Amino acid sequence: MKRRVTTFLIFTLSLLLLASCDSNGNKEHGTARGADKPAYGDTLVEGTIGEPSNLIPILATDSASFDVAGFIYNGLVKYDKNLNLTGDLAESWDVSADGLSITFHLRRGVKWHDGAEFTSRDVLYTYRVTIDPKTPTAYAESFKQVKKVEAPDAYTFRATYDKPFAPALESWGSAVLPAHLLEGKDITKSPLSRKPVGTGPYRFGQWVAGQKVVLESNHDYFEGRPYIERYVYRIIPDTSTMYMELKSGGLDLMPLTPVQFARQTDSAKFTARFRKYRYPSSTYVYLGYNLRHPLFKDRRVRQALTAAINKEEIIQGVLLGMGQIAHGPYKPGTWAYKPQVKDFAYDPSRARQLLAEAGWKKRNSTGTLVKDGRPFQFTILTNQGNAERLKAAQIIQQRLRDVGIEVKIRVVEWASFLSQFIDTGNFEAVILGWTITPDPDLFDVWHSSKTGPRELNFVGFRNAEVDTLIEQGRTTFDRNRRQQCYYRIQDILAWEQPYTFLYVPDALPVVSARFHGIEPAPAGISYNFIHWYVPKAEQVYKETAKP
Repeated sequence: MKRRVTTFLIFTLSLLLLASCDSNGNKEHGTARGADKPAYGDTLVEGTIGEPSNLIPILATDSASFDVAGFIYNGLVKYDKNLNLTGDLAESWDVSADGLSITFHLRRGVKWHDGAEFTSRDVLYTYRVTIDPKTPTAYAESFKQVKKVEAPDAYTFRATYDKPFAPALESWGSAVLPAHLLEGKDITKSPLSRKPVGTGPYRFGQWVAGQKVVLESNHDYFEGRPYIERYVYRIIPDTSTMYMELKSGGLDLMPLTPVQFARQTDSAKFTARFRKYRYPSSTYVYLGYNLRHPLFKDRRVRQALTAAINKEEIIQGVLLGMGQIAHGPYKPGTWAYKPQVKDFAYDPSRARQLLAEAGWKKRNSTGTLVKDGRPFQFTILTNQGNAERLKAAQIIQQRLRDVGIEVKIRVVEWASFLSQFIDTGNFEAVILGWTITPDPDLFDVWHSSKTGPRELNFVGFRNAEVDTLIEQGRTTFDRNRRQQCYYRIQDILAWEQPYTFLYVPDALPVVSARFHGIEPAPAGISYNFIHWYVPKAEQVYKETAKP
């Protein structure tokens, strides 16, 4: 799911404690080596299983695209390490007394990567192209709440709403696009989708399809030149291959699997070369059902599927305990999360009863349930390179077999997975994950109006009460009223079961020990990447070398 900024209450002391230490309980190595002098240079090579689809953020829906674009573009606001909103391209802002108008005061002297000056014209263009019906974007809805925009001068931008809109400020964290390169042109045909121009800390360098994306340090970045000269995303669809590349020195950063974290990375040789971290991620993984498919139209069937799945078995067997059971679309411990939501617990007898009530009573010679001459069988799709999702699918396959349902599993390369199956609705069930944004607004994923092609409610969930609650939750600044809306939505989702919410995994990044300045926080470890550095004596890549 997209990266975006939103507000929320910082949660659980345990997260702060986990984020402030490495996996061995020691303070982060950059702090311990504070005497080392920061130096410019070197390259960080990160392994990623997915290749970007489009580097114009409003046209992308995949995390790989947003990971890369996050270094190239800026929004007007962003989140700091404690997930509080702070200025980005806007130095400051004023909110009117009635909360209906935000006036942004833009930074002066900011340059696009091609040398053109950043001004309010760029913000105006970004707003207009995002709400343009011709733009195929999943992210227009927040900007559609704006009644009027104004740019009194080159460094002032004002957005006025006709009613309260709770995510208003965070919505302006969306990437600002260069008007001088895009205005008056068809954005869907722009070369910027492959060769973007932004204002961010890194400039686009090179994209070798299927292999890597290379970013170069922006020496003129308004927050200061990043110490690390080059950032390389290496596309490696298999996590085992990726781990071998890490150990051989071909990578500096990757997400570890639970097995790798717990069983393969504790040797003295490994801990001397790398630092690993563990903290609750802001993602959840789910089994989503295509609600347009005849098999999944009956709520009782979806309830039965969830009751037949042992989520704790997945947590222990797949994540080795490094995660939490998910019961809805919010992260446990956040203010919108309802602890007592009545989800369907693992209960095979209840699953069989619900299936029988839905007409699935008879079995064929193989033991598969049959209704109207049709066996209950379907395929779960998931993306290549994610071993945890594949293992979860295999456990689900076995548990559903126990109640008479035959499941096949198909693993598909990421780009094809999106373009041929998700975007077209050509699937029966999928195992995927969403990023949990700090603000609890659910419009883009759960509102009935977002079920069109290339939109995020691709399972086709429609519920009039949920629509109303989402709309009410985003049109009040009263947190208690918002919380009641989101509590009720979680109850409805738990009853309707459009997804079987599976788990919230722990984040398990590992970084080469030569990188200093890492300061884990509630925002993770990458929020301050421009301050990471490698002392001159430890640098591996010369500035002229391109891995």
